[in-house]
Amino acid sequence: MNDAARQLAMTGDKNEKKKLAKSILEAAVEKGVYPWSINDFYLARGKGKFGGFTVPAINLRTMTYELARAIFRTAKKIDAGAFIFEIAKSEMGYTDQIPAEYTSMCLAAAVEEGFSGPVFIQGDHFQLNAKKYKEDPEKEVAGIKLLIAEAVKSGFYNIDIDSSTLVDLSKPDIKEQQLHNYKVCAELTKFIREVQPEGLHISVGGEIGEVGGKNSTPEDLRAFMAGYREIIGKDTMGISKISIQTGTSHGGVVLPDGTVAKVKLDFNTLRDLSRLARDEFGMAGAVQHGASTLPNDAFGKFPEVEAAEVHLATQFQNLVYDSEHFPGKLRDKIYTWIKKDLSGERKDGQTEEQFIYTARKKALGRFKNEIIGIPSGVRGKIVKDIEKEFEFLFDKLNIKGTKNLVSEIIKPKTVVPRIKDEDISIEMDGEGDD
Repeated sequence: MNDAARQLAMTGDKNEKKKLAKSILEAAVEKGVYPWSINDFYLARGKGKFGGFTVPAINLRTMTYELARAIFRTAKKIDAGAFIFEIAKSEMGYTDQIPAEYTSMCLAAAVEEGFSGPVFIQGDHFQLNAKKYKEDPEKEVAGIKLLIAEAVKSGFYNIDIDSSTLVDLSKPDIKEQQLHNYKVCAELTKFIREVQPEGLHISVGGEIGEVGGKNSTPEDLRAFMAGYREIIGKDTMGISKISIQTGTSHGGVVLPDGTVAKVKLDFNTLRDLSRLARDEFGMAGAVQHGASTLPNDAFGKFPEVEAAEVHLATQFQNLVYDSEHFPGKLRDKIYTWIKKDLSGERKDGQTEEQFIYTARKKALGRFKNEIIGIPSGVRGKIVKDIEKEFEFLFDKLNIKGTKNLVSEIIKPKTVVPRIKDEDISIEMDGEGDD
């Protein structure tokens, strides 16, 4: 799988990418490795059948194949099965990873490491742009539907809808504040049910509070769910989890020296809304976004408060860029490009360190092949250090031994993603990632 994965990642032709992805997907299914939905697992948790751990959802922005292999190695050591690979709408654009490529990288990694069974691939932050929605709601929703259809065909059987950008806090009534959020989330849920493969229910997530905004409340959740349920009706399967805001921000809060400030996360809100989501609405619980840059002592608290899922992204990118093994000349080349080509994105008052920290994620697609081309021995040292981070997180999130639990609840069938060779144009902009 190594050569096929490398070829897939490095080719710039999207049609060629899809042809290579199809061959990897088909080979993976023959080996007993399936892209699948975590929906049944989450609904079982919503019924109180198990608990005590938090599912990590990991965004891989660079060195995807090798880092996915490290994740599977870590999982095998502790017999873990409850973990998710994800990529946000915005990340697909700036990391140059179309859905078919991302799925295939993860499945190829599973095969190479001898991991079998369901692999959960998730579309993270399929987010609506509030300004564009206000100008033309139908066009903005149609764009998300196009992305969903492409993602589902590529094996993304878990989709997080982020219409929280449409919440209007200027309205006096909470349900009015959530109106466009729950309307769009319901419409997209129905669309997902129309395009999902036969015999499989995609796990759909909703979001009531935009990350970086005000903290979510029980009233927000109840108002959202009341409107959402009115629209989807009793015959349509709804969401299996709910993302909330508890004090984090995407990528963390960057200090003038380029380091990340410590964030005080409201674990009481996370605990209370997780319980409410399960007890009143049968969901797995609440989801925490933007968590990878939290201090180490925070991660053990997620299982304690029974958070269903936690999203982790920026720290793994940081560990690549800041690794003592990352070639200094390549890092300097990337930072020079950022300062020149992305200078228009620098905000007033930002120090150079702050600007580079916030902007360097956008260089990952531009320099993708050069990063992949780092000598294998050097890449191996970078991956080895990050693998220690995976081991730490999987331990703190308490997912040891969840492989058997996943196998008991989830029974995958042979569903081969229907990747099409032809290319389609999908807008993958936005700022929603973790």
